[in-house]
Amino acid sequence: MVITAILFFLFGYVINMFYISVLYHRALTHKSVQLGPKMMAWLNLTGGWLTGLDPKTWACMHRIHHLHSDTKDDPHSPVQLGLMGVWMGQYKAYLRIQNALLKGDNQMTSIVADIPFGIGFINRKNLSWLPYLLHGCLAFLISHTLDSFWAGAGYFLGIMGHPIQGWMVNALAHRFGSRNFEIQDNSRNNHMVALLVFGEGYQNNHHNYPERAKFSIKSNEFDPGYLLCLLAEALGILKINRKQI
Repeated sequence: MVITAILFFLFGYVINMFYISVLYHRALTHKSVQLGPKMMAWLNLTGGWLTGLDPKTWACMHRIHHLHSDTKDDPHSPVQLGLMGVWMGQYKAYLRIQNALLKGDNQMTSIVADIPFGIGFINRKNLSWLPYLLHGCLAFLISHTLDSFWAGAGYFLGIMGHPIQGWMVNALAHRFGSRNFEIQDNSRNNHMVALLVFGEGYQNNHHNYPERAKFSIKSNEFDPGYLLCLLAEALGILKINRKQI
C-alpha cells in the first residue's frame, strides 16, 4: 500500500503543480505561456476548486511580490518577516489582497486589470473552505475504497499542499542558495526547493527573467515545471512564449 499511497500523492501533486506553477504562475501572472479563451475560462471555473486558491488573487499577490521583492511592501519576504513568519504572512497577505480586489480597490485592481475574469464564486461568497472539504471527501472515498488511510492521505496532501510549497519558495528560496544574477532583491536559486516545487526554487533566475517560461538556466539546474509546459503544449492546452528562452 506504500506504493499506492505514493502514486496517489504524485497524482494530486502533479495536478496541483500544473495549476499553480504553470497556469497560475507562468501563464496568468507572467504570460510566459499563453492560454486561449477556452483554457482561460476553464482556469477561472476550476482553479479555486482544485487548489483552494483564487487565480486572480494569487496572480495579484505574486505581481506585488515582484514589484516590491524583499522590501517592506513584499507580501511574503523572509527578510521582513523571518523564515517562519512567512508561513502566516503569505496567508494574511492573500486575504488582504483578496478583500481589496473584492472591494474594487483601484490600486489593486489596476495590477490585474488584464486578467479577463473576477474573483471566483467560492471566494466571493466566503466559501474558501469548500475545496478542502471536497478533496477531504475524495480522500475519504479513496481510503474507504482501497481500505488504505494512507492512499487517501497521500492524495489530499498532494493536491492541497500549496501552503507548504508556497512557504518553501517564498522563505527558503529568498534566504538560502546561489545567485546567477546580482539583482537588488534577496532571491536565491535553491536546488532542493526547485526539485520539490517543480522549478519554483530558482527564484534568482526567475526574478531576473520573470517572463521566461523555463526557470532553469545552467546545465545543473532542472525545472520539472517546464516539462509540464512542454507536455501541455504538445496536447494543445497552451503555447509557450519562447522569446526569452
